[in-house]
Amino acid sequence: MPPVLDIDQIVKKFGNFTAVDNVSFQVEDGKFFSILGPSGCGKTTLLRIISGFLEPSSGSLRIRGEDMAGIAPNRRPVNLVFQNLALFPMMNVAENIAFGLKRQRCPAREIESRTDAMLERVGLTGYGPKDIAQLSGGQKQRVAIARALVVNPSILLLDEPLGALDLKLREQMKIELKKLQREVGTTFIYITHDQSEALVMSDTVAVMNDGCFEQIDTPRNLYESPASSFVAGFVGEANIFSAFVESQDPELIVRTSTGLVMRATAMQQMEGRECSLFIRPESIILMPDDNLEDLNRFELVVEAILFDGSNTKILAMQGDSEITVALPQNQQFAHIAVGDHINAGVHVDGCKCYSGEMS
Repeated sequence: MPPVLDIDQIVKKFGNFTAVDNVSFQVEDGKFFSILGPSGCGKTTLLRIISGFLEPSSGSLRIRGEDMAGIAPNRRPVNLVFQNLALFPMMNVAENIAFGLKRQRCPAREIESRTDAMLERVGLTGYGPKDIAQLSGGQKQRVAIARALVVNPSILLLDEPLGALDLKLREQMKIELKKLQREVGTTFIYITHDQSEALVMSDTVAVMNDGCFEQIDTPRNLYESPASSFVAGFVGEANIFSAFVESQDPELIVRTSTGLVMRATAMQQMEGRECSLFIRPESIILMPDDNLEDLNRFELVVEAILFDGSNTKILAMQGDSEITVALPQNQQFAHIAVGDHINAGVHVDGCKCYSGEMS
């Protein structure tokens, strides 16, 4: 089956500035595809190119095999949900959802049946007569998505739609959005700077930096096997050390700038002596058994205990380096206190090394 979206070598320049730099990717029909990156990386520009609000400087864009060059936004088989939702306050819920159908001049009976079906699909049965002002933030979110989906787009584009919600509602909506996408089967392309949103909801994530895609992969592979130092630092938490390559034969051995010698896993070809070492907080084992093999061992001095429920961490010093360690959710380490000296270790495959210094 051909991809629903096929982007080939898209470039977008604004004067001398290149916002999108030779980006190519495909999205399969019915998938949840996220573009993740920091502010200013080009992800919203790319979304506007897909939607037709911007024309690329070069490259091609096809939706269901049809070239979109010169096709106006309102004639493309896509719909867009903005962060501010852009609901019409003078219309009730049903009128908001039916807006696109009325513009398409659908018969009144069809508009009513499709609107009711969409309300049921997003869990808002009976909400049609309600004013927008009567809805909660999450309900407004669902109305905006229902309005976009009711016209049966091939692709639904979502530009940071959860950004304006409070933390608890955002967590709830992540789950609801993922479930909704699977139920309706529409292809979602989701723009976000929030790694948690991308990892939780997506089938595939593209990590964008300075107008380019650094890696396109499953959420698990992005986290466990980052292709670049940028991805390793941007996706998930990591302890990052500047280091030097001591040897590579038969295994990679690096020395951090503070003198810690570690056996490590090279994630790319090592060029020169300078490198960056990444260790996830959860990869560090506290008080490891003496019989554990393939382990780098060192001592930590506890500086602080950062209590955050299931995400509680220890802030510790290893020499002159500050290290964050994820605390396992059991009572085994409940006795740890500030000032304690603790033996620790990390497996070789938990020490990921990239060529060059971390920018």
